[in-house]
Amino acid sequence: MSALMRGLLLLAIVLAAGCVSNQPGYDYTAFRRAQPRSILVLPPVNKSPDIKASNSVMSYVSYPLAESGYYVYPVTVVDETFRQNGLTLPEEIHAVAPAKLREIFGADTVMYIEITDFGTRYRVFASDTRVTAAGRLVDLRSGDTLWTGSATASTSENQSAGSNGVIGMLVKAAIDQIVNTLSDQGHRVAGVTSQRLLAARPNGILYGPRSPLYNLEPAPK
Repeated sequence: MSALMRGLLLLAIVLAAGCVSNQPGYDYTAFRRAQPRSILVLPPVNKSPDIKASNSVMSYVSYPLAESGYYVYPVTVVDETFRQNGLTLPEEIHAVAPAKLREIFGADTVMYIEITDFGTRYRVFASDTRVTAAGRLVDLRSGDTLWTGSATASTSENQSAGSNGVIGMLVKAAIDQIVNTLSDQGHRVAGVTSQRLLAARPNGILYGPRSPLYNLEPAPK
């Protein structure tokens, strides 16, 4: 990459950081010291009542992490490896010791994800499909937690009640509830949540070594 391009990328990062300067900064000391190159993502633990939540979120996790510059272990390979070892439930898999995960997969880090909200809820004047998840990145070599974060996405983010009156809003809420349920909006919203949670961003994970933005984030003041 040319010096000019690197300079422009660095400027973009600085400007982006300035847009969120009012947010508390995350301490990346351990993250920068570890310099991870690969991430093993475990099946998410589902705390919501929707049984589809874990698989739905898991289907999206590889893309934002790979786009951020990391090697992500293939979901099917990870799933089959655990099955061959008699582990099928996310709670059981999360209980495996970091040292054992390192021995089996050889990964630098592991991403633990927990889903706390997934599904569609009917309210008086609106119907909302929401997905909330939290992530924790742990160094498999040292056991240190390198990063934690959470994200939420909802179908109500861009909705407006409008001025159709009470009856109109009630009808719209009922229709939205049916549409969201039949079209499995939770799966689509899970993709947005996964992107917000796992893509490199201010106070999110850092860019990995496969990204042209690697090590270009501004150092903490």
